[in-house]
Amino acid sequence: MQVGNSKSAYPIYDKTVAVPLNNDSLGGRLTVPARANNIVIFAHGSGSSRFSPRNWFVAEVLHSRNMATLLIDLLSEKEGIEDQRTGHLRFDIPLLAERLEHVTRWANGNEDTKDLQVCYFGSSTGAAAALIAAAEHTDDINAVVSRGGRPDLAENYLQKVTAPVLLIVGELDRQVLALNEQALGKLNVLSSIHIVPGATHLFEEKGALEKAAYAAADWFEHHTRLDHALQKP
Repeated sequence: MQVGNSKSAYPIYDKTVAVPLNNDSLGGRLTVPARANNIVIFAHGSGSSRFSPRNWFVAEVLHSRNMATLLIDLLSEKEGIEDQRTGHLRFDIPLLAERLEHVTRWANGNEDTKDLQVCYFGSSTGAAAALIAAAEHTDDINAVVSRGGRPDLAENYLQKVTAPVLLIVGELDRQVLALNEQALGKLNVLSSIHIVPGATHLFEEKGALEKAAYAAADWFEHHTRLDHALQKP
């Protein structure tokens, strides 16, 4: 591992990983602060990847709170090339959810991350994949955050999600905001919605992405600490 650059007070170990997948692999970037007790696995939105500057911005905020992150492509390199041509795999939500579950099992068995509590951060269509994966693995996922997400694409699974979910939506992203407000009514009572004032879908306005990132960090920090406290004898 190489020591990376971070705002964290503790060293961060940063490396490229390849999660085995049949005869292929999923590329990712794993970043682990020395005092991390949880890991946030990112599920990117349609057409995005582990190189997303927006998600890396969020990841750096999480690192500053001593949270590990795994930015992972849920499509292999070959599938990614095919998807650039056809665009159909990025909307295959069940496939993306299945891949996220596979990555979670890998993280639970990986030497660097096996002792860390798992959380999900999903963007756009990736949020639906994260919610489905959380519904399928209710005992393994501690918290979920959706940024500009489409939870309605996981509608049949929303009532099965037991992890606390935070839906972060831009105030001016009105159609997506309406979908998120409807989805909130089907999620558990621990879940909430956070509306970023003046923000549109991509949170490109000054300070908007920062507000979303800190809301996500607060959510993960609170719920992983709470979960850890409840597990104490």
